[in-house]
Amino acid sequence: MERDSSDDDDDRETLIHQNDTKHGNHRLPTSNNNEDEEHNRRHSTFHIDDLPNASPIRRRFTFDFKKLNNKRSLFALSLPLLIILLYFSVNLRSLFSGNYVNFRFDSLADRMRESELRALSLLKQQQSHLLSLWNQSFVNNSYGNNTNNPFFQDAKSALLNQISLNKQIEQILLSPHKVSNFTPNDAVWGLEGCRKVDSIIPNKRTVQWKPKSDKFLFAICLSGQMSNHLICLEKHMFLAALLNRVLVIPSSKFDFQYSRVLDIEHINDCLGRKVVVSFENFVEMKKNHAHIDRLLCYFGLPQPCFVDDEHIKKLKQLGISMGKTETVWKNEDTRKPSKRTVQDIEGKFKTDDDVIAVGDLFYADVERDWVMQPGGPINHRCKTLIEPSRLIMVTAQRFVQTFLGSNFIALHFRRHGFLKFCNAKKPSCFYPIPQAADCITRLAERANAPVIYLSTDAAESETSLLQSLVVLNGKTIALVKRPPRNSAEKWDSLLYRHHLEDDSQVEAMLDKTICAMSNVFIGASGSTFTEDIMRLRKDWGSTSLCDEYLCQGEEPNFIAEDE
Repeated sequence: MERDSSDDDDDRETLIHQNDTKHGNHRLPTSNNNEDEEHNRRHSTFHIDDLPNASPIRRRFTFDFKKLNNKRSLFALSLPLLIILLYFSVNLRSLFSGNYVNFRFDSLADRMRESELRALSLLKQQQSHLLSLWNQSFVNNSYGNNTNNPFFQDAKSALLNQISLNKQIEQILLSPHKVSNFTPNDAVWGLEGCRKVDSIIPNKRTVQWKPKSDKFLFAICLSGQMSNHLICLEKHMFLAALLNRVLVIPSSKFDFQYSRVLDIEHINDCLGRKVVVSFENFVEMKKNHAHIDRLLCYFGLPQPCFVDDEHIKKLKQLGISMGKTETVWKNEDTRKPSKRTVQDIEGKFKTDDDVIAVGDLFYADVERDWVMQPGGPINHRCKTLIEPSRLIMVTAQRFVQTFLGSNFIALHFRRHGFLKFCNAKKPSCFYPIPQAADCITRLAERANAPVIYLSTDAAESETSLLQSLVVLNGKTIALVKRPPRNSAEKWDSLLYRHHLEDDSQVEAMLDKTICAMSNVFIGASGSTFTEDIMRLRKDWGSTSLCDEYLCQGEEPNFIAEDE
């Protein structure tokens, strides 16, 4: 609805009147025209007659009301100005003060990062000097025969403490830059951590072992140490199953004393029938006339059956006579074994002879996919056929309960004789101690384990340095080895009660068993000791996603020249 012109005139006059009131005694001269005054009085919005004879109360009321109108006008005029000022002041502050603060903090952060990098660089230099001093003074034994001197021992301990402290400071400086427990390897392993690997194979291929009671396969295993012999024995079992023969375990006078480390009857129990016999039982069954009818050599090179003349003489000294020696595959070489199938074995080694032998099978490659399955290639009702004896199993469990607990990493850290062996491989598998320590620490962080069981043949100088460098978040992770015999400790009492103490093969099998029980296992590439541990873990279902060889995927950061 439009307003008429009279309303506009009234508003205009009201504003003029308010302005006059505001100036008080400083009003401008006005016209004496009575009509104008009368017009003004008549059209003033809040006009009250100002009569000469008006009472004082009425005049005071008129004055207060005008004063009130002045305050309202001032407030109405000042409010928009106040809003405008606030708007621009906030905008200006956001435009200028924010950038200034960001600039100030960015500059501070840059200086802090620069200081951290300089500190890490100095720590690396210090670590290099400390390690050089360690190598020159203690590893190379520059003190001669004074190693038992108290000063030597104190200096050695102090240097190790400084190396460890250096590593802890480095970890603390780096810790703010880590995001939770995420490491680069988590991108590979996902968010599953170090969970157990599923050992159930839906379409497992196995063979039934149902031997004829009067047909035997005489096992001969000569390559390397006990771990090699156990691998050879497992392959003999596979061939015995394919050929329907009972396997004869070698004599301790010709081979290792398997009965001290293995439960032979466990194998028969798993099959529910007699599939293996000891050498002594075999001789008794043959009424002391043990005879190998045919020696069918699996390997032809570098020598038939991979058995030397000395061991042939030892067999004869045991009262074992032998018939004709034949080489099945004359060009089969232990250095480059061919892949063989079930059909190859059955076609070449099937015979009606009562007792046969095939020589050493450590290097044989028969149906590798079958052999590498959890539980092996033979159908049985146990987790694995070749496993530690009951005494060793219980002793290992007692050790874990005493020193390690349920969450631990096991490390097979082979060093003795490994430098030359590894450097002959491409790439080498022999790592400097500081590099090995970094690899171990990374895996310990991923596994979230507080302690590491150390199975090693390394010298004390190497293990002490390794211990000082395995540091995570400022804390040293303990490396635990089996301690010397102490009558106050009862974890190993079973071995002493059954006179199995101080037997190197029993101790080696005990080490394997403890390692096989760990949450995560770090092995030594190229070692059959490690391979046998991995076999046990696979068969027992204890293999984890984090199991790996030491510094797997890395090359040593320093490799010595050949002789």
